[in-house]
Parts: sequence; structure tokens; C-alpha cells
Amino acid sequence: MDYRLGSLVAYRGRPWILADREGDLLYLRPLGAEDLLPVRLDLVAALREVLPHEDLSPASFPPPKATPLASPQEFRLFLQGARLLLRDGTAPLRSLGRVGVRPRTYQLVPLLMALKLHPVRLLIADDVGVGKTVEAGLVARELLDRKLARRLAVLAPPHLLDQWAEELRDKFALEAVVVSAGSLARLERSLSPGENLYRHFPVVVASIDFVKHERHRALFLEGAPELVIVDEAHGAVGGPSEALQKRYELVRALAEDPNRHLLLLTATPHSGLPEAFSRLLGLLSPEFATWDLARLDEEKRARLARHFVQRTRKDIAAAWEGASLFPEREVRYETYLLSPEYRALYEATYRYAREVVRQSEGLAEGRRRMRWWAALTLLRTVMSSPQSARAALERRGIPLEDEEALLDLAPQVYESSETTPTDEVPEALVDLAEREASGVVEGAGRKRLSGLKRLVEALTPEKDTKLQGLLSLLSGLLREGHHPVVWCHFVDTAEYVGEAVRKAFPEAHVAVVTGRMDGEARREAVEALMEETPRVLVATDCVSEGVNLQRGFTAVVHYDLPWNPNRLEQREGRVDRYGQRARRVVAVRYRGKDNPVDEKVVEVLLRKAEEIRKALGVHVPVPEEERYVVDRMVRSLFYEGEQPLLFAESDLLEERWGRDVERERESRSRFAQRALRPEEALRALEGTDAVLGSPEEVRDFVLLAAKVVGLEVREKDGGYEFRPSPTLPEPLLAPFRDAKGKERPLFLAFQDPPPEGASFAGRTHPLVVALARHFLEGALRGERGRYAVRRVAGIGRAHYLYLLRPRFLLRSREGEVVGEEVLLLALGPEGLLKGEQARELLSLEAKGNVSSEEAREFFTLALKRYEEGGGEVEAYLAERAREIREAHRALRRAARERVGDLEVEPVPPPDLLGVLVLIPAR
Repeated sequence: MDYRLGSLVAYRGRPWILADREGDLLYLRPLGAEDLLPVRLDLVAALREVLPHEDLSPASFPPPKATPLASPQEFRLFLQGARLLLRDGTAPLRSLGRVGVRPRTYQLVPLLMALKLHPVRLLIADDVGVGKTVEAGLVARELLDRKLARRLAVLAPPHLLDQWAEELRDKFALEAVVVSAGSLARLERSLSPGENLYRHFPVVVASIDFVKHERHRALFLEGAPELVIVDEAHGAVGGPSEALQKRYELVRALAEDPNRHLLLLTATPHSGLPEAFSRLLGLLSPEFATWDLARLDEEKRARLARHFVQRTRKDIAAAWEGASLFPEREVRYETYLLSPEYRALYEATYRYAREVVRQSEGLAEGRRRMRWWAALTLLRTVMSSPQSARAALERRGIPLEDEEALLDLAPQVYESSETTPTDEVPEALVDLAEREASGVVEGAGRKRLSGLKRLVEALTPEKDTKLQGLLSLLSGLLREGHHPVVWCHFVDTAEYVGEAVRKAFPEAHVAVVTGRMDGEARREAVEALMEETPRVLVATDCVSEGVNLQRGFTAVVHYDLPWNPNRLEQREGRVDRYGQRARRVVAVRYRGKDNPVDEKVVEVLLRKAEEIRKALGVHVPVPEEERYVVDRMVRSLFYEGEQPLLFAESDLLEERWGRDVERERESRSRFAQRALRPEEALRALEGTDAVLGSPEEVRDFVLLAAKVVGLEVREKDGGYEFRPSPTLPEPLLAPFRDAKGKERPLFLAFQDPPPEGASFAGRTHPLVVALARHFLEGALRGERGRYAVRRVAGIGRAHYLYLLRPRFLLRSREGEVVGEEVLLLALGPEGLLKGEQARELLSLEAKGNVSSEEAREFFTLALKRYEEGGGEVEAYLAERAREIREAHRALRRAARERVGDLEVEPVPPPDLLGVLVLIPAR
């Protein structure tokens, strides 16, 4: 037989669509379903004689029958359900048939850019919180659906792995396995001997730090997919540490394959040295790394712009979506005064820390800096909370003779963005501080620490003015209707604050989420809290990366100010991002008015960062070399006006930061991709809606279907709450069950982003799919009719409407793919009616009943008319193929892609899904 893509074949007693082919390997897809079944032709031939049902043969779609007769509502739901179940549509953007989000037009820009590149090499550097994951996911889904890639790997920092796997599954229908040290053994058990893990699983999300390790690097590179996404790509361009350098070597090795598609994601492409940015661009094309970016001519700028998109929220709001897309961030500076007890503790700790710093002056630089870290850490833990102070002074860390191990703690002191946040007290640095103080007088360090402990014990929550001020702040935010997140630096502080908040606000739901919980437990705690009102989340920085909070929280309070403005931006960006329904979010930067540690952080770093953000509309990272931040803090706290030679480089902070600001300003003006126009992206989106169904059509279908099957529905807060009936069939109950099998109502909305507490119900939502299958498959099984007849006003003679599901073969240099549509055609006295003309007939007012005998007679006439009109239908499908081709060509022109090689042809015959006869009223 002729194994033509798009044709129907019989296999194992049922019809299948031949959806794809790789040599002798066929991929069959059940009608109305998504999963592909691989079938090898050599095995079919070998088993033909002994297992006849394993043979392949041509198949035809079963025609409708006269009975049972469908009601008008059932026929409409049958039509809509068939359309909403399409996944491989004919629209130019094939990916949109499978995604569970409604992309904004600006989020289509990287996809339009990708259409004109081979291989696809993109640096997506849009601002924090605009949806780079969605942008990259759309590109990946499109490349996979076009068969330009067969497999996908996402390389991300360890704390983002589960979030990536969840996003790929829920938003892009891509089931990913997470590859890390903890999952490796389990995954390897599913492999055949000698099989490569990365070739076996089509979609993997892997820790870049796991894969870069010598033991795993070669295996990954040998089996690396054709498509790789690198998240937080600014951390993979090398640097002073061996770990950063190995990340870069891994990604550079991937980029050396000239056919590999590579997507690099970062909101901070300029966060390092200029040469680091050049290395990042060199991953797109080696020649980019050699260019002097300050002196590019127009031709080079244009070439680079094909691979680089970088937009601020201001760009997007002004040119694409309007000002209402993102919330306004209101920054408030709130202060407290230290109580006498806390001031006594601070002054004693400061004297202790200053002594540690002063004693380091004659040491080699490396050993001197360790003492600085120790002094700063001691001050920070004591001023965070009495609980963290107690933890620091009571716990003992690593043995003192292992001082070299302290080198790894440097990023914890200045909160590097390149490392996973830690929220435990660095006990080893406190040990070092004790030793330094002991070096002056034997036992003096321990005696000093004992004195500090006594001061800590005297500091009760009632005397902790920092805590009492927070409770007052939270009271105001809750009265304003906000759902706040309180950010703490240490676990001990978070637990201390959480306990106090629970006591102060017994009516509020409070959760404390810290690094002592694993990633899944953290997400579950946050998700559970977002179901409650009022709510307060107390969290450490383990949540500031990898957990999006915009759906449930509208304010943040920095109980402990971060010393790195980049970390502050990450915290505030958890709520201030795309998908936040509040028009205004509040960021409270809370500090001690007479706490010199806080004062220096605000004075040196945070106010400067805020000025830059307001001027540019985007956060520009502070230079993160350890010497810049630590030198400046030590100089401000312990050497104000003294020792200029000791800090020769500390004045470079403003200079370096200023250069980065100018580079960012210039880059974002050049690479905002203003050549792509919103109307072009909007046309692509509307073209997909015309084939697969718009959000409004999804809503109308679900509300009507829910009424017919007996779901309880009520409007609620901008969405709809659906409750199941115990009489529902099992497939319709499944969407209402949570992971533990417990039934619960669904709060859904048909706009994206949805209102607070609701989930977006697009074409791929489980309830939408279940309802669509209920009506389509029920009709195909004969449980419901595929034929309806209505007597209507407004026509003089009978009109025959046919619900068709044609398939088209789209052939280009990329290969062949199959696209489907669901079309309504009408054959009447005036000939063939299509599109809006045919759909208008559905809205004609019913007048009177039709007897069963008349219904059977008109059914026979309808089938006869369809056979007689075969030429008209065939001609229309050929016309439709030309329309599809032109729609694809128009999108390619919009993307500046080559347009001349696409051919589209129908694969006859179309499936005749259903028949509706309209007869004139008497």
C-alpha cells in the first residue's frame, strides 16, 4: 500500500492517521487523540501471516448514520468539540495547537525571529518577569512540531529544574524528565544496556552543574539533542571560579555543532565583564565574539539583531500591549529605631567585628578578606534577628584548621547571583571571628561571645523593635488588601518572624518556607497558601528563584535587606511580573534608621539601583565581583575616611556600574526588535484561532457543554466555578481530582492571565479536552447522533450542511507535516457555501418539529447530495490548500523568511464527521 502522510490506515482493528515517517518507522495517531504509536514496517511484514491484526491496510472513515438523531445542541457541541481537539492544525504557527497558554503578541517575537534562522541561535534577554520561559517554550514547541528537532534539553541551575519541568508539561504538553544527581540512578534503570540517557528521553531538564561534571559531560555531549535551551545563560560564560568556567566550556561545546538549535535566556546579559558578554554572543556565532561591540557598523548590527532580542517593559507596553500589561511597582522605604537592648547588642557586636577587621591589616590579601567576610557575617546574623544571632553564637562550624574551606563561602557574603541562595548561618565564619578575637588575649574571643549571648538572651520579641515595626507594616498592608511576602535572609529569622506573625494575626494564614524544605515541599506550601485569604508568606531567598508568586501575592517586605541589588530585584520580581493581576504591587525596603549596616546598604547600593531602574525602565545588575561589594561595605562600616590604599579598587564600583548602565541603554535601544510589528504577530494569532478556536469559542463551548452534561456552574470573581455531579462518567470526573484523587471544584477563566485563584482554561485544559472528547467520541461510537435535522425560518429550500475534517500535506525544505482542520460546508440551491456563510445558517431560528420518517428521508437525500457535490467539495479543498499556503507565506514574509518553497495539498478523502439538514418552516 502507499504510505502517504495524512492517509488513514487500519491497524489492530481501528483506523489511524499516518502522522509521520522516518524511513521504515511509521508513526500512527488515533483519530481525535494525540499520542503517536511507532510501527516498524519490517515487523509488520514479518508478522503478517501469524498476526493478521498487526497488518496495515488502507482505511476509510465511517459515515454518519440516520440514528440516533442529534439535538441541535448536541450537534453544535459535536462540531465545536471536534475543532477544539485539533492539535496538528494547518495554521502557520503549528505550536499553538498544543500550548496551554494564550501568548501575548510580544511573546511571539522570538518565535517569528526563529522562523528565519537555521540553525536557530537566539539570545532572549527580555526584562525580568515578561515571560522568557513562554517565549522559549513557543520556539521549542514550534521546532519540534515542524520536525526541525526531535529532542529537547533544558540546562538550568539546580533550583529551577522542577519549575522548568512543570512549565513544559503544563504549558507546552512536553513531558520532561529531570536529570540530577538525585534522579540519575532511577532514570538509568529504564535504559537498555549501553543506551544513552539523553537519547532515550526526548525531553530532559538537566542541572547544568550536574552535566558539566567530568563524569557526566561526555555522556551528555554524545547524546545531546538537536535543540538546547540554556536558562540563566549569563552564568554560563566563564568567570573567576572553576565551576563557572566549566559551565562555559560545556555550552561552548554544544554550540560547536553547526546544526544545533540553541536558545540562551537571561534578563542580565551584561551582568559580567565586557568580555563575558562577548563570550555569550560567541555562543550564537563565533565571529560575534571577535567584534568590537562599541564600534559595530550597520551591517554587523543588523546581523546581530537577527539573533538577539532585548526589551524592557516600557518597550513592550509602548509598542505592543498597552500600559496595563504589567503592574506598577511602588517602592516604599520604611524604618525602625533600635531599642536600647538591641542597640547594646549592635554596639558590642560592632566592636567585636571591627577588632577582627583591624587585626587583618597585616595579612596576605586572601587571609585578610576572609576576616572581612567573618566580620560582616557576624554583624549580619546579629542584626537579622535575635534568633539568628543565637544560632550563630551557639552553633559551631567547621574545624578551624580547615580555613581553606572558607573560600567557598565568599559568594554567601556578597550574595552572588551565580550561586544557589543559602539561608543557613555560615557558622564557620563566626568561628573565624572568635579565633581572631582570641588572638589578642587568650580566651578573649570566647569571653566576648559569651557577653554577646547574654545580650541576645535579654532581647525578647517585645523589645525587638525591628519585629514590632514589621507587624505594624503588615497590619497596614493587610488593611490595604495586599497579600504580602516577608523576605528574610536566614532560616532562623524566618521561623522567628513566622511565629510572631501567627500570634499577631490569628485570622491570617501564614506559611514559613525555607531551604530546610525540599523544592516540592516549598512549592506545595506556597500553592496551598495561595488558596487562603488573608495570607502572609514568610520566606528566605530559596524562594526568590524558581517559584513565581505573582498569582497569589501583591506586596513584598524586605525584613532583611539583601546586600546585592540583584537579589533584591529577584525578590521583587517574583510578584512584579507578567501574570500579576493587581495594577499595583508594593515593595517595602525596611531598614533600621540607626542601624549602620542597613544604612550603608541603602546608601551605597539600593538607592543607586532604584535610580537606574526608574531611568531605564529595567534593572541593571551591580558588578558582582566579590571585591566591589565587600570592599565597599567594609570601607563604609569600618574605615570611613581612612586607609584609602587598602581599598584601591573600591571606588571602581560606581565607574563599572556606570559603564554597565550605558551599555545596557545602548543595547536595549538597538535590539528591541522594533522592525517586527504587533499587527503581524496578531494576524498569526488570529489565523490560529480561525483554525483551532478562539478563547471566546472555548468559553462558549465549555459553558454549553457543562449545562448539557450536568455540571454546576456559577460565575465568580471574573471566572467560573465548576462543580462535578456524582452521576458524571469517569472521564469527566478526572479533571476534578487532585494529585491525591480527591474531588474539588475547578475555578477557571478563559482569559490569560486569569484572575487571582483561577486557572486558565485554554484548548488543552483537561476539562476542555474531556468535554470535547465526550461529545466527539460519544458521537463516533454511536452513543449520540452525528446527524441532525431542523425546520427553520429564513430559507426557501433545504440546505445540507456537512461537518468535514480534511487533512493537508504541507511540504517544504524542512520536510513533510500533516495539518488538519474542521470545516463546515453547506450545499444548497445556490451551490456551495463556506466559512461565515455556512456558519450563519446555524443561527437560523427553529420553527416546528420534524418527524422521524422525514428525518430519515432527508438523511438519504443529504448523503446523495454530498456524493453529487463531490466535485464542489474537492475544488473547495484545493482552494483551501492555496489559502493555507498563502497564510504560511504571509507569516514567513512577516518574519523575513524565505517564502517560495512551501507546497500544500489536500489528502483525500476528508472525514465526513456529521450532517445537519435545514428544511424550510411550513
